[in-house]
Amino acid sequence: MTRLTFARVARAALVAAVCTLGAAVVTGCGPKPPAFTNLDITGNTQFGSNFSLPDTNGHVRTLADYKGKVVVLFFGYTHCPDVCPTTLAELSQAMQQLGPDDAKRVQVLFVTVDPARDTPALMAQYVAAFDPSFVGLRPANDAQLKQVTKDFRVYYAKVPGTTADNYTMDHTAASYVFDTTGKLRLFARDGQGVTPWVHDLKLLLD
Repeated sequence: MTRLTFARVARAALVAAVCTLGAAVVTGCGPKPPAFTNLDITGNTQFGSNFSLPDTNGHVRTLADYKGKVVVLFFGYTHCPDVCPTTLAELSQAMQQLGPDDAKRVQVLFVTVDPARDTPALMAQYVAAFDPSFVGLRPANDAQLKQVTKDFRVYYAKVPGTTADNYTMDHTAASYVFDTTGKLRLFARDGQGVTPWVHDLKLLLD
C-alpha cells in the first residue's frame, strides 16, 4: 500500500469514527420515551386506530370528535358485576385528581359489548352516574360490535344464566388510550387502581 493510499484509508476511518461517535452522542442526548405505568403500545399495528359508533343520542362518534383530548376507550357492559364499575369509578377518581383543567382534556368512552340489554337510555344513565363527562357508545347492530371488537382485539362471549335475560358477558378487561393527536399509545388492564391512571394521563397531557 502506498503512503498516499494509506493516508486516504486512515482519513476515511477517522471520518467514519467521528460520524459514529456523533450519532451516539445525538442518540444519547435525545428525548427519552415516557415511562408509562401501563403497557406502551405506541406504533403497534395489531390494534385499531379508530372507531365509528353511535353515542346514546344516536350521533356517530369517531376519534376526530375528540381531537386535542386524551381518549380512554373502555369495553364493558352495564350489568357487569365487578370489573366495569370498578374501572369506571377509578377513572372518575382519576379525573378528580387531575383537576378541572386537565380533566376537561380527557374523554372516557364506554363501549358496550351487550347492546341487547344496554339501551341508549340505560347507558346514558349508567356512565353519568360515574362522571357527567363520560360518554357511552353503543354498536347499532351485531356487525358493528363484531367489527370494533375485532379491530381492538377485544374478546366477548355471552355466559347463560338462570333465565334468558339473566346472563353475564365475559370480555377483555382492559382499556385503550389515545393521545391528544389521536395516536394509540397505551393498553391499560383493569383493576390497577387510580394512581397508574393519573400518572399516565398526566404524561400524555404534558
